Amino acid sequence: MTLDDAKQFARRLGLHRIELKTVLAFAAIGLGLWVFASIADEVMEGESHWLDGAILLALREPGTNDPIGPAWFEYAVSDITALGGYAVLTLLVVLSTFYLILQRRAGTAAMMVGGIISGTSLVSLFKLFFDRDRPDLVEHLTHATSSSFPSGHASAATLTYLTLGLLLASAQERRRARVFIITSALLIAVLVGFSRVYLGVHWPSDVVAGWGFGASWAVAWWFAARLFSRWRDSRKVN
Repeated sequence: MTLDDAKQFARRLGLHRIELKTVLAFAAIGLGLWVFASIADEVMEGESHWLDGAILLALREPGTNDPIGPAWFEYAVSDITALGGYAVLTLLVVLSTFYLILQRRAGTAAMMVGGIISGTSLVSLFKLFFDRDRPDLVEHLTHATSSSFPSGHASAATLTYLTLGLLLASAQERRRARVFIITSALLIAVLVGFSRVYLGVHWPSDVVAGWGFGASWAVAWWFAARLFSRWRDSRKVN
């Protein structure tokens, strides 16, 4: 069933557009949490290790620690992984917060910051709980210190870029613009996650779990911010 079919079905049932968005939001949240929980269960039981290892080795030249592809590609991937680093994300969040405050949207700014900080804090707790070792099959091509599961870069990049993307897309009137913004946010998150595996500092399952958690957390806080905005607007009318 396509999105248009779902909208037509919703109209036949007498549902409003906001209710359809609510269903889609909860579906996205549930799917992301299911992905994270499923992989976490496999990691605890050690069932994903063989697939993780096969993917890591597939990204290396046979019998060596050299990643596949030309040297310039490795340098490019090293640059991309910085997009998920806490220094870059912190700067991005600070600038976005000031922008929202200047636009007199302090409540939205607070929701954004709260979502990102709480999400990254939970990822840190997950790392302490699972305490998974970093990959030892290949050489690490970038610095990494904390435990492996879930990927902090993949989680933080997904929840930060997707949260900002959803907020920015909500202010756009054209559907094409909204789709482009959200797709761009997801693309950055995917590239950051891939870079962690390519550079040998994360198992693939770490990254996929990070994507799942980050996406669900971003959608949940975006939806909460949307409800807050509607509540604030209703108070102004009354």
